[in-house]
Amino acid sequence: MNKILLTSIISASLFTLGATCSLSTVQAAELSFAHIETVGTSTIEAAADMAIINVQVSVNADSAKAAKDKADEAVSQFMQRLLKAGVDKKHIQSANLQLNPQYTYVQNEPRKLTGYSASRQMTITVIDLNRLNELLDSALVEGINNVNNIELKSSQEAKIITQARQAAIDDAKQKAQSLAKGFGEQIAGVWEVRYFPQQANQPEMYRASMKMNADVAQTYQQGQVAISDRVEVVFRLK
Repeated sequence: MNKILLTSIISASLFTLGATCSLSTVQAAELSFAHIETVGTSTIEAAADMAIINVQVSVNADSAKAAKDKADEAVSQFMQRLLKAGVDKKHIQSANLQLNPQYTYVQNEPRKLTGYSASRQMTITVIDLNRLNELLDSALVEGINNVNNIELKSSQEAKIITQARQAAIDDAKQKAQSLAKGFGEQIAGVWEVRYFPQQANQPEMYRASMKMNADVAQTYQQGQVAISDRVEVVFRLK
């Protein structure tokens, strides 16, 4: 059996064994030597010890200025409470104001202005996950009335990303070696590596998307952060 024919057989076997190959048939045909293509993947889970929370204040008032003032006051008061609680200012971001007129509509009549709505968002990085409930409670006190999401994170993210990348490489190599051995062949070396960095963090996401109440803090559950990586490799056969 010549090497070119063996390449076709091995490529077909990859799909049979569940390995995913991203090269199109045309691209694969361009390689005129015997080869194996594998995709290495990995996922590492770690306990979450941080969180990024996004909260919002939404208010209505008769005038645009009154609505803006109420939203600004709620954000300012909550920010002061966060600073007093020891949250670093660099971990607090407050988004721009959104101000919109409110109308009522009656058929065959001109629309009628009834007031204005104002909203501002804040994003807070919570370094100590144990304090999350406390900070959510303090948001309630200052009039923050919506939770958009709570994103779990790990302080060891950079280290885990490196580990996940190496695990994906090892997975690609193991698959290639196993396939080559099964066909009585040997790996000669790496011909091509295709690597597209994955999203650094794929955390569990808790979305509230509703008005906060006294039970919101209790509904929060700690979870795991899952970090994944992927590498595609073309190995030459001897």
